[in-house]
Amino acid sequence: DLTRFVRWPKYVRLQRQRSILNRRLKVPPAINHFTFTLNKNAATNLFKLLLKYRPETRSEKRSRLREQAANEQQQASTKPHFVKYGLNHIVSLVESKEAKLVIIAHDVDPIELVVFLPVLCRRMGVPYCIVKG
Repeated sequence: DLTRFVRWPKYVRLQRQRSILNRRLKVPPAINHFTFTLNKNAATNLFKLLLKYRPETRSEKRSRLREQAANEQQQASTKPHFVKYGLNHIVSLVESKEAKLVIIAHDVDPIELVVFLPVLCRRMGVPYCIVKG
């Protein structure tokens, strides 16, 4: 059995080293919170829901605006609802309590970028979930 002596890819070595460190060292509670993720069925349903609210591409936006101009009804047409993304944007939405749900990835590197986000969401009363993938 030579699997121990195989030169593994770098990402495999890193994830194995990280898992060993997590087992051997005490992990702070704020970081350990990211190990409790949404179960697979709920995450699949969530991702299906997110696909429906995917931000429109440039071509979709152009066709929507052309169609609106062709109808010549200059009503106050609202922009379609879509998912907001980006850390600074999400933080400002949570602080102004405009966010309805915050979805956080569990494997952000460095973790310090998002480690404060669950606390902020809890303090502002915004629901959040941590997902894999």
